Amino acid sequence: MAPETSGAAAAEFPVLPVGLTGAADRTAERAAAAPAETPLDPAVLSAPEKRRLERRGKLLTGACVFVVMGAVAALIVSVAWQGLAAFLADGVDPVAFLTGAVWAPHAGEAAYGAAPMILGSLAVTALSCAFALPVSVACAIYAVEVSPSFGSRVFRPVMELLAGVPSVVFGLLGLTVVIPLVADATGTTGYGILAGAVVLAFMVFPTITSLTMDTLKAVPQSYREAALGLGLTRWQAICGAVLPAALPGILTALVMGMARAFGESLAVQMVVGNAAAVPSGLVGPAATLTSVLTMGMANEAPGTPAAHALWALALVLLVMSLVFVGIVHWIGKRAEDRHGTA
Repeated sequence: MAPETSGAAAAEFPVLPVGLTGAADRTAERAAAAPAETPLDPAVLSAPEKRRLERRGKLLTGACVFVVMGAVAALIVSVAWQGLAAFLADGVDPVAFLTGAVWAPHAGEAAYGAAPMILGSLAVTALSCAFALPVSVACAIYAVEVSPSFGSRVFRPVMELLAGVPSVVFGLLGLTVVIPLVADATGTTGYGILAGAVVLAFMVFPTITSLTMDTLKAVPQSYREAALGLGLTRWQAICGAVLPAALPGILTALVMGMARAFGESLAVQMVVGNAAAVPSGLVGPAATLTSVLTMGMANEAPGTPAAHALWALALVLLVMSLVFVGIVHWIGKRAEDRHGTA
């Protein structure tokens, strides 16, 4: 009887080999250690719970979007309200404001001519981008086309580090390095548009370079392969195929750099000279919209004509920034239309 009982027990509870027994034990341990199903598991949620979760996600993300859009709209309305008060409440002639060459808000006969600051801002911005663009494109070509590993591991982190340097540091370097060099080379004080452009060139360089690198990386590899297949050298392929395809992105990088330079205040204020007069040259003292704003806004009582005139300068600065954004979108739209038709 004993053998039959043991055989029945063996049939009911089969003995697994040692290896399979260990595997079964490990499987059981993993199942016991596995976390319990969470309420976010789609298999656990019921249909009404899924709909409620979907609505909550839409409400949360949509609320964030509307808060940001409301903040931007409030900013534009606030600047426009204060800036237009100079023309509507104080009687400043808009044409004389934009074309006048004298800025004297506290004179016996106040004069509000913004042309010197507008010209100074445009000159500093254009010259700084003219300095930075060729170097930025050359560095981007090397980092993407010649040595991609160096570009991704070394050069891009350096660009990110340079982009994070505070503007006051660039201003101090301009005071201690750029101003003495310009003064020795020109025999002037060194303050002026040239010094401001040199400082701003270093500040916009990482922006233009990083965007240009992204643009070159986005060019399809087939362009390079087709150019090389035709017998062109690498540099002929870069100049004849890659750069023309990346031109809209490079122009976008340039405009973004110009927008950064146009709105910079502290570093420019430290080296430009801050003379609210039409600049006599690249090495003469000048002023920009941002430098006059940062120096004058804290010294004017709210609601006065001088304060409204400063708000009008801020409105001009805001309009120019919107123009830069519009140019970026226009370049992108033209590029999409060209690739779509091609």
